[in-house]
Amino acid sequence: MYDDTDREGRVPEKKTKVQMPNGLLVDAVEVGVSDANEKWTDVKLEDGSSLRIKSVILGAVRVDGHYDPDGNPMYMIKANQVMTVSAPEHLRKGGSGAAKGLQ
Repeated sequence: MYDDTDREGRVPEKKTKVQMPNGLLVDAVEVGVSDANEKWTDVKLEDGSSLRIKSVILGAVRVDGHYDPDGNPMYMIKANQVMTVSAPEHLRKGGSGAAKGLQ
């Protein structure tokens, strides 16, 4: 088995490019996720529907030379969003009182 970690157990940095919100392409370093505690956010809507939402972090990149006002490095994440919906019967397709033309 090949081990590409250094003596301190660090994996070599993988350089990449990322596009900033202003369109500028900048250098970055891929940073793997070693641990994550991804919790659900529960949202109750005024129409009676309930949403459960969770972001699943796939990876991150540290943007070279960019920092927040406290001096912390800037990170961008790669993520997927998972959502489940629980709607009242009257909003469901085929439910009683469902909006016409949406079935």
